[in-house]
Amino acid sequence: MNKIERDRLILCYPVLGELPADLLRKVEQTAKLVQAPSGRRLFGEGSPCTHYPLVVDGLIRASKCGPDGHEILLYRLSPGESCVITVVALLGDTSYPAIGVAETELTFFGVPQRLFVELVLRSGPFRTFVFKSLSQRMAHLMTLIDDVAFRRVDQRLASRLLIHKGPITATHPMLADELGTTREVVSRTLEAFQESGMLRLGRKRIEILDRPALDRVHRVDAG
Repeated sequence: MNKIERDRLILCYPVLGELPADLLRKVEQTAKLVQAPSGRRLFGEGSPCTHYPLVVDGLIRASKCGPDGHEILLYRLSPGESCVITVVALLGDTSYPAIGVAETELTFFGVPQRLFVELVLRSGPFRTFVFKSLSQRMAHLMTLIDDVAFRRVDQRLASRLLIHKGPITATHPMLADELGTTREVVSRTLEAFQESGMLRLGRKRIEILDRPALDRVHRVDAG
């Protein structure tokens, strides 16, 4: 890793600048530069986990795949964030429990497992960064589980649409991906919303016409 790469990495992960000098040197000497095109699978469920990714450019999509091939999005990893799936696998010395794909062109540095564990043990700021990120992601995943298990698709879709103040640019497969359902279900639900006068559908565009009505769908108790 050269100085430009090191400075870029610390810009994305300021906590690395708080490492003891010897640990930072180890990161510079052993972190592996990885560049991947959009769509490349980075790891699969059950594959060995050997490195901790420090993303400096692009997005990693983490998802879980069911027996029927249907996927549910767990989260997206952006520059400066910690991959909790990797943290769990590295600290537990287990294989990956999910799938990781480069959602865009991607650049990251992979820190070897042994060094990652040393960073966690020796650096208080780095340890805090890792476990704070773990806590936040776990809260997100618990909300996701609650939504998928106990809320209807129309409620979850309404919630997703209401986040936006203006027209929404999204395809039906993209929405299905985020909600953990199928494109057909999302399409039927959107068409029902449109027939009820809540939405106007266009090509890769959704315009909310009746926000209060959509909010009522979002708030209805499941079941």
